[in-house]
Amino acid sequence: MSKKTTPLTTPYLQFNRKQWAALRASVPMTLTRDEIEQLKGINEDLSLEEVAEIYLPLSRLLNFYISSNLRRQAVLEQFLGTNAQKIPYIISIAGSVAVGKSTTARVLQALLSRWPEHRKVELITTDGFLHPNAVLKERDLMRKKGFPQSYDMHRLVKFVADLKSGASQVTAPVYSHLVYDVIPDGDKVVHQPDILILEGLNVLQSGMDYPHDPHHVFVSDFVDFSIYVDAPEDMLENWYINRFLKFRQGAFTDPNSYFHHYAQLPVEEAVEIAKGLWREINWRNLKENILPTRERASLIMTKSAKHEVHNVRLRK
Repeated sequence: MSKKTTPLTTPYLQFNRKQWAALRASVPMTLTRDEIEQLKGINEDLSLEEVAEIYLPLSRLLNFYISSNLRRQAVLEQFLGTNAQKIPYIISIAGSVAVGKSTTARVLQALLSRWPEHRKVELITTDGFLHPNAVLKERDLMRKKGFPQSYDMHRLVKFVADLKSGASQVTAPVYSHLVYDVIPDGDKVVHQPDILILEGLNVLQSGMDYPHDPHHVFVSDFVDFSIYVDAPEDMLENWYINRFLKFRQGAFTDPNSYFHHYAQLPVEEAVEIAKGLWREINWRNLKENILPTRERASLIMTKSAKHEVHNVRLRK
């Protein structure tokens, strides 16, 4: 007599692409093909179909959550007898280098800002909260840029905490990928947005990821909805190498680029350097610090070839 196996329980609802696309319902497309072309990353294919089938259902879900959050805030204000205070809804987007986090963030910013409510949506990347190169060099951390110890986490936590406290304005440092460093005195001022999208490698990390710098609260404590953009490791490596080669022909040719010396290399040598950077830095960071945070996300979108999302998992 065979034993019945008990199905594994999971905190996630799972959807294939067709099932997820059906949840768009009647949400209208508000972006043109030209606008979508401008939103995509240097090494990504982003089609009108991808936005319609993946991002429109996601923006619909987020709109429901945001509306519910506003009703909850109104209940608290009614209970306290206070005037409405503008507290932004924070969405975080995590995932590996080269997975397409920035494109996801830009598409969501565009879609959420065009809902009938006309909400103000700000986008901040946590790259700006990296320690400046001078500090990283002093601490021998240049080869660990993007690892937990390379961030000024106290400043990042204060930034999101101030936003959630209703501060009228906060400032965020800005990072330049051209010079590969934080821009001195280049802070961006953020004025009470309705929604803040926070994109970065570290937005799902918590206390266990910072044993070298213990403190009591983390970015993830202030996030209302979190997204992890996932993909198989072999694809991530290929995307990283292809992106590196495109930068070699584009941004790296600028004499001001930190990586200008790579622009002169033969293709074969550039590929080997990209592979080395992936293995020694980005793959290690993925395995040690980023991938372990995946199951903390509210939603996990998994990509296949051409950066197309084929599977979505939504926390129950």
